[in-house]
Amino acid sequence: MVLIQEGRSSLKVRQVLIVTGLSGAGKSSILRVLEDLGYEVVDNPPLHLLEALAFKAGERLAIGIDVRSRGFEAHQVVEETEKLKRLSNINLQVLYATAEPEILLRRFTATRRRHPLVTSGTILPGIEQEMALLVPLRACADFVIDTSDLPAPELRQLIETRFGSGAEEGLTVALMSFAYPAGLPREADMVFDARFLRNPHYDPDLQPMTGLDPAVVNYVKSDPAYDIFFGYLTDILNLVLPRFVEEGKKYATVAVGCSGGKHRSVTIIEELARLLPETAPVGPMMVLHRELARKGFSSWRWAVPPHMEGSHQEDI
Repeated sequence: MVLIQEGRSSLKVRQVLIVTGLSGAGKSSILRVLEDLGYEVVDNPPLHLLEALAFKAGERLAIGIDVRSRGFEAHQVVEETEKLKRLSNINLQVLYATAEPEILLRRFTATRRRHPLVTSGTILPGIEQEMALLVPLRACADFVIDTSDLPAPELRQLIETRFGSGAEEGLTVALMSFAYPAGLPREADMVFDARFLRNPHYDPDLQPMTGLDPAVVNYVKSDPAYDIFFGYLTDILNLVLPRFVEEGKKYATVAVGCSGGKHRSVTIIEELARLLPETAPVGPMMVLHRELARKGFSSWRWAVPPHMEGSHQEDI
């Protein structure tokens, strides 16, 4: 089928957000924003307590985990989070904060803070070691934020928009591409399957490219079924999104998947981000390419940014 629509249970479930990532990339700032949003925040608990925390906390819990956590081992964290994700009464997501090594080095130098993996000498080897240690966590992240060029007010704005209760800006829409083999995005309200379109992966020239490259976009759009599918897709969204607004819904995620989350789904999400703001009465709109972000190709961007009023000033 071209379209899969996931139903939502009326039962409330605990929202658990694991916040992890590279030292100096903004994890502490993210946790502070989440605390301001009403999340119960626990930073660096022993890993064996993750399940107990998830069950005993309130409705919204943010847990900070990094290399300083007692008993830290990336694969163990992945195993624990995957186990919790399988529970029907817990909606767990993993947020991974990253930044370019030279940016992290500059931040540590400016603040004169010690890197947790460096006891003496230069900081860069510690940054590179940490990046290698955290590869499994980045690979399983639901949301990757690259703070290299992200000022603190915009980081706060992003977290408030993505994980807040949705203030006065109407419906916030996240457009997400993903790969089916990596799993359905649990936060998605609507999921569309683009795997029936011709796959650029099998073209040797296009295989290393992504749906952000014009050559891939042209290839995907040349499929005779593309225009028909995209027309149906926009018709559905132009019908459903206004109904979400009428119902008072504050946040909606529209996901498009393909085999690798690299070509077809990225092309379609980018086209939706370009055209949907002209036809659907929504508020802020963000673009998330899940698989590209996990591989370091892309993070996220605003298609329609929120208002910048009242931003807090703080360092990342």
